[in-house]
Amino acid sequence: MKIALIGYGKMGKLLEKVAVERGHEVVSIIDVDNYQDFESNEFRSADVALEFTTPQTAVHNIKKAWEADVKVVCGTTGWVAELPALKTELETNGKSLFWASNFSLGVNLFFEINRHIAKLLNSFPQYDVSITETHHTQKKDAPSGTAITLSDVICEQLNDKKGWTLYPQKEKDKIEITAIREGDVFGIHTAKYESSDDILTFTHQAKGRKGLAIGAVLAAEFLHKKTGYFTMSDLLSF
Repeated sequence: MKIALIGYGKMGKLLEKVAVERGHEVVSIIDVDNYQDFESNEFRSADVALEFTTPQTAVHNIKKAWEADVKVVCGTTGWVAELPALKTELETNGKSLFWASNFSLGVNLFFEINRHIAKLLNSFPQYDVSITETHHTQKKDAPSGTAITLSDVICEQLNDKKGWTLYPQKEKDKIEITAIREGDVFGIHTAKYESSDDILTFTHQAKGRKGLAIGAVLAAEFLHKKTGYFTMSDLLSF
């Protein structure tokens, strides 16, 4: 499979390494200094583009890839308010997008565990849920896309929660998310379910970025021959 990379920071370089290890060819690399290469024959020859950039540029990059008839796997977070419009566009024009707030297998198992726990605790309103996420100081969005997805997964199962709020703001019907930025932390997410009598905590801690890169390349392989919108639930058949 021919792969294009959009974004060539630490994650982009790791994606290149993993893609080559899995037998794919990286035919185009686009970064901040060569946006004109969206128009290149090399980029247009790609089967799938892996987009890991910034919240401010992600939608533009996805649309530029679609203009070149290249499918997109996107791991950029912080822009999902624009996702419904993109879904409508891809359905109208027959384009393909695979988006995930986190491509790690472990994180997606973590989502499913919390989905089940929240479903069980919906019958026990004495438990209140909160989320804490910690990332490196260079992360541009807060809370993390993973924390937002985790909140969405939990809210789907709880009658008394509708969305999230970022600490120190508090709203009784929303899940409070605390976002911490320190050092070079790859990502720690904790869901805490607390009553007056006890606390249940579930934590996922990433050891590095390679798990994300492997998941993203697997998503590209999954998307290669498909049209439409897909997520990790489709890939993992949850």
